[in-house]
Amino acid sequence: MPITLPETLPAYDVLRSEGVMVMSPDRAAQQDIRPLRIGLLNLMPKKIQTENQFARLIGSTPLQIDLHLIRMSTHATKTTAAEHMATFYRPFQSVKAEKFDGLIITGAPIEHLPFEEVTYWDELCEVMDWTQTHVQSTFGVCWGGMAMINHFHGVRKHMLPQKAFGCFRHRNIAPTSPYLRGFSDDFVIPVSRWTEMRQGEIDAATGLRTLLASDEVGPCLVEDAGRRALYIFNHFEYDSDTLKQEYDRDVAAGTPINVPLNYFPDDNPARPPLNRWRSHAHLLFGNWINEIYQSTPYDIEEIGH
Repeated sequence: MPITLPETLPAYDVLRSEGVMVMSPDRAAQQDIRPLRIGLLNLMPKKIQTENQFARLIGSTPLQIDLHLIRMSTHATKTTAAEHMATFYRPFQSVKAEKFDGLIITGAPIEHLPFEEVTYWDELCEVMDWTQTHVQSTFGVCWGGMAMINHFHGVRKHMLPQKAFGCFRHRNIAPTSPYLRGFSDDFVIPVSRWTEMRQGEIDAATGLRTLLASDEVGPCLVEDAGRRALYIFNHFEYDSDTLKQEYDRDVAAGTPINVPLNYFPDDNPARPPLNRWRSHAHLLFGNWINEIYQSTPYDIEEIGH
């Protein structure tokens, strides 16, 4: 089944050209089924790139997905055209009366700031509390996951002495988890962050279970069953060249940066990178969508009761 997107959204043509099934809202309305309503709270500066990445993953399941793009009401982006934001995004304050089967909260390039100093932190706290009554399952990604685990459990983020940057091997430490159906015992995941969450502090919190972890870059995927949430600190959603774009950007700006580890063949930036995480990315998000489908009520208004 397809993902429902406006035909004028850039992701519509991108995904269609890749063979992902997409459908216009008018066509979807003719089908006698209830699609899953998934919200994407997009905090990344490159809005369109991030839309494409997540729509690609959640649009590859056998279920019809109705994707809703959400922005913070109190923060105006400077890196995406105002027309695009006005056409495709709604501020949180205008959607908070609605129910969603799933919500993705993306990362944001603000790791160096304490949570409380982020300009939209108060509203984001409102969003996170709102998920407990209006969302069946929430997926916090990178900084978004760090924000959620901090808000609900007080687990802190810690600055790293240097950026964790590259493709790092991870272990499947909970192979019976329904979120990890089909996962290999180990695999690589792109990592790009200046902060970390520490396993000991996660273990000390009540109700958290680590599903994926790395000997080099620590915990990766954490389940919070009591909050109906997943927190992932790394980037399964990245395109093949996303780390390259970040590396080239920093080199062009004269920002000190290491070549991303285990990413370019022979660690040579002149060679095109190979994508070694795509299949596991689709598995994880497909499993998440399936778990939502299995648990969410048919009457969406019953979510949160």
